[in-house]
Amino acid sequence: MSHTYKSKHKASQVNDLQPPYKSSGAIPSFDDLADSAFIRESQLVESPKRPGRPALLPLSAPNLWRKVKSGTFPQAINLSQRVTCWKVSDVRVWMAAQAMA
Repeated sequence: MSHTYKSKHKASQVNDLQPPYKSSGAIPSFDDLADSAFIRESQLVESPKRPGRPALLPLSAPNLWRKVKSGTFPQAINLSQRVTCWKVSDVRVWMAAQAMA
C-alpha cells in the first residue's frame, strides 16, 4: 500500500516540475523567444502532418533544406542524433535580410 502512495506522490512531483506552457499545450510565440533559443523545423515550415498549425516561413521542409544546402538559409545545429534546430537569432537575421531584399 505504501508503494502505491509513493508512485502517486512521485508522479505529482514530476508534473509540478514541467514548464507552464507544456501543461497548457501552448507553444511560445516566435516573437516571445529569446535570441539564444532554438527553433525546430516543425515550428518553421508548413507540415502536411499538421495542416492547422501556422508556419513561420512560407516554405516546405524540402525547400528549407535546399536553402540550407545552397547557403541561403542559416546552417542547422544538431543537438543530438535526431534533434536538429536553428538559433532564433539566426532565423531573425535571415528574415530581416529577406524583408530588405
